[in-house]
Amino acid sequence: MYNINKVVISYEKKYEITRRYLVDIRKLQYFLAVAEEGQITKAAKRLHMAQPPLSQQLKLLETELGVRLIERSGSRKIKLTAAGQTLRIRAEQMMELSKKTVKELKDIEEGTQGTLPVGITASWDATFLPKKINTFHEQYPGVTFQIWEGDANKIEELLRSGVVEIGITRIPADIENYETVTLPDEPIVAAFSPQEACVVPSDSVRLVELADKPLIICYKHEALLNYYREVGLEPKILCRHTDVRSMLAWAVAGLGIAIVPKSATNFIPSNNLIFKEIIEPPFRTKPAAVIWMRNRYLSAAARHFIDIFAKVDS
Repeated sequence: MYNINKVVISYEKKYEITRRYLVDIRKLQYFLAVAEEGQITKAAKRLHMAQPPLSQQLKLLETELGVRLIERSGSRKIKLTAAGQTLRIRAEQMMELSKKTVKELKDIEEGTQGTLPVGITASWDATFLPKKINTFHEQYPGVTFQIWEGDANKIEELLRSGVVEIGITRIPADIENYETVTLPDEPIVAAFSPQEACVVPSDSVRLVELADKPLIICYKHEALLNYYREVGLEPKILCRHTDVRSMLAWAVAGLGIAIVPKSATNFIPSNNLIFKEIIEPPFRTKPAAVIWMRNRYLSAAARHFIDIFAKVDS
């Protein structure tokens, strides 16, 4: 049976430990004031307290530590003992660590520090991500990322289990369980090696012109395959892939023509590949979104990250 008394006792013990720790920190502050001022009277004035209570706190600290910390003289000036000198150094370090800890906690609360776990569909859906992350990093350089990759089902599973706070993937079918920021679609382009580009002399290309060429396509390019079926053509599919960079690497090697989102042009130097927009039919990426669980706590860093995607680029 669940014992509520044990819970109460445990809570009270934890509270007592916390209370005593806070008192000890305050005693260290009193001790440092005395050590820095060299007089209890001046230290009491600095601390806005009477001298007798301050002297009492110092005696209590010495009793708790079991050592003498100060030596008193008739001139009212105090001198630190060897133990007192050591405690002063440690106390200064502890005060600095305390301030740093409070600042770090505040930074985490405000979203300027911490680690943000993000799930990304390992496909062309997220080719724009580096630009957005760069924008975010410029504003919040103290936030680091933990990136998880997988298909759309995997990303949704990671969100439900709380492993990641944000997913960048397709728009979920059960949209009622998620909040979303829909991402703009973009044109699909054909990436040619310089040697292959001459097969299409214009700056744009029609899909029928590529039907007899080795194509490197994403697994999600069903619209492309459906178009070829409709016009009665059988395309030469060299490879189906999930990673845009690998697709582009194959194209650079002259193995085929990669069909990728326009934003992928940022991944490869312009002299390595020639990109031509597909104009017939107009071919664009499937809708994608930044998604997160509805009615679940989001860290401040996650909220800042979502804001980056919610802003419309000028």
